[in-house]
Parts: sequence; structure tokens; C-alpha cells
Amino acid sequence: MWVCRECPAKSRRNPVAIRLEDKKAIVAEVNETAGGALSVVLADYRGITSGDMTALRAKARAESVHLKVVRNNLAKIAIRGTEFECIDAALVGPTILAFSMEDPGAAARLLKDFAKEKEAFEIKGLAVGGELMGADQIDRLAKLPTRHEALTMLAAVTQAPITKLARTLNEVPTKVTRAVAAVRDQKQEAA
Repeated sequence: MWVCRECPAKSRRNPVAIRLEDKKAIVAEVNETAGGALSVVLADYRGITSGDMTALRAKARAESVHLKVVRNNLAKIAIRGTEFECIDAALVGPTILAFSMEDPGAAARLLKDFAKEKEAFEIKGLAVGGELMGADQIDRLAKLPTRHEALTMLAAVTQAPITKLARTLNEVPTKVTRAVAAVRDQKQEAA
């Protein structure tokens, strides 16, 4: 418990009290982020240095992942009315929320890689489409293709039939030419 040496009568006060206006702003910001997110990953960040967190935040910004460290009671209020209400029970202890904004697997890949580097960092769970999954399901989400990879696969799938049609149509004149050349060679040999 925090104790103020200069004023023992006030020692029970919360040293990091947040004003009501600030709480409302935090709730509104997290709610807006959750409303536009595709997935969320929750992790326990105890034992992680501020330098490591700064590096994680920089990587997250580069991958369109919004990291939020919010008091659990404010996070529970903020996720009401979103598809991430299912994470309510997982909001216990120090929690960092990683919201994927463009690619559903971005936050999962980011936190999975970070957890490999830092043993103290522990993934608690994840949620997609209103379904809470355990930390053991992180690979399911992390192995999803990125948007660019998915578009590349789609282009390859749609291009394959057209390519095959072009090859087939190209072989018809080639076969006719070979047949005419074979007939010509036969007539020249017979003559």
C-alpha cells in the first residue's frame, strides 16, 4: 500500500487517481478502437521493461495494431456493445489489449513473436468474431495470411483458368501446323 510520509492521514488515497473526465475519454477511445477492430489479443505484461514496451509499441504501429493498457474495470465498460464483450472474464490482472485493425492475425503474430523473446510476457487469450479463445489458439490466428498474401493467392486462383485457356487455344494452331508439316514431309518422301 502506498503511504505518504508527509501526510499520513491521506495515505489511503490512490496515488494514481484518474479524474472522471479522463476515465470517460479512455472508455470512449477503447470503445471506438474495439468497434473498428477485427481481433484482439490479451496478454499479461508483468516483468516487461518500459524499453521493451516502447519497442513493442513501435512494431505495433508499423503493423496497424493498437496497443492499450487500461484498467480492467474501464476496459470492461469500454467493450460493452462490441463483439469483444466475450473477453470480459479474461480481464484479470495487468492486461495489455492488442487490437488488429486491418489484418486479423497482425496482433497475434506481433504478440506471439514478442512472447518468444520475453519469457515474462504471457498471452492470456484472444477473441475474433465474438468468440473468446485460449492462448493455445494463438497459432490459428497468427498463421492467417496477411491482406497482401490473401490478395496474391486470390489473384493466382483467378488467373489459373485464364492461363490454361490461353495455353489450350495456343496449342490448336500449333497442332494444325505440326499436322500440315507432317503431311508435307510425307508427300516429299513419297515423291
